[in-house]
Amino acid sequence: MPFIDSKITLKVSDEKKETIKSRLGQAISIIGKPESFLMVGFEDEYDLFMAGKKLEKGAYVAVRLYGSSSSDAYDQMTAAISGILEEELGIPSNNVYVSYVGTKDWGWSGRNF
Repeated sequence: MPFIDSKITLKVSDEKKETIKSRLGQAISIIGKPESFLMVGFEDEYDLFMAGKKLEKGAYVAVRLYGSSSSDAYDQMTAAISGILEEELGIPSNNVYVSYVGTKDWGWSGRNF
């Protein structure tokens, strides 16, 4: 039950969103989750500031999941997310923050797991 929510400073075309969504779908297995339950959201043209300066190219990515994973898996996932954003949108990895939140309570289809 993962959800990857991205706030991106750039305008992202529907074609790029589709490509990034597909690549995140492949990467989600790093933290032991299936693409079949992955939800992805994009908020583009989002103002982000780092060290007091507005970023032209930057992103904040929140990964929420049912349960948790290991620190090593999160490290690998951060590398994958940063790589995808750099390759697809030209966002340098030092302008990407990624956070992880796991929960034991997750609802879907009118009930909780």
